[in-house]
Amino acid sequence: MFLENTVNQKEQFGWIEVICGSMFSGKTEELIRRLKRAQFAKQKVEIFKPAIDVRYDEGMVVSHDANEIRSTPVPAAANIPILADGCDVVGIDEAQFFDDEIVRVCNDLANKGVRVIVAGLDMDFKGNPFGPMPSLMATAEYVTKVHAVCTRTGNLAQYSYRKNQNDNLVLLGEVNEYEPLSRAAYYKAMLRDKVRVMKVNEAEEVKTKHKDSNA
Repeated sequence: MFLENTVNQKEQFGWIEVICGSMFSGKTEELIRRLKRAQFAKQKVEIFKPAIDVRYDEGMVVSHDANEIRSTPVPAAANIPILADGCDVVGIDEAQFFDDEIVRVCNDLANKGVRVIVAGLDMDFKGNPFGPMPSLMATAEYVTKVHAVCTRTGNLAQYSYRKNQNDNLVLLGEVNEYEPLSRAAYYKAMLRDKVRVMKVNEAEEVKTKHKDSNA
């Protein structure tokens, strides 16, 4: 369970909280919950998200269950410090899509006394650490890993399986593009994908040889 840090007025430093997990695990929902609690406490709060994330709304951070909070889309992490000047709390959603500068930005804000709450995917669709998230998790005071429910086994899911064959690292999508899977289900799905690709390549190779022999 995450417990907000108690405030020590003699210590002027802030801290970093990271909320991570797979697709459909409730990362954004938890981010919004913490930010709204801060707003209710009359703290000055600013929320940022990558400008490329326009899945639900251009100017709102929106969770999968339609909970939302007003945010400021920014093209790069370097835009955040100026816009966050004078804030008590800064929220950042989809941090994996930011450049590596986001790590320095978050630490600089925390060193100035700001509470920084970051949410993002810890792994990409290939199961590899995603962008700046490992560094953010390493430097954060608090890391909360949330889980989805595997659609195939019903167990806890920590992998975001991509249903289509698009190999681009960044592909914004929802249930039509991604599926939360447990380790076992993800391993089996990736193995089937490899076998499928091998069969397609073999079929294309046979066709090519057949064409060459008839030429």
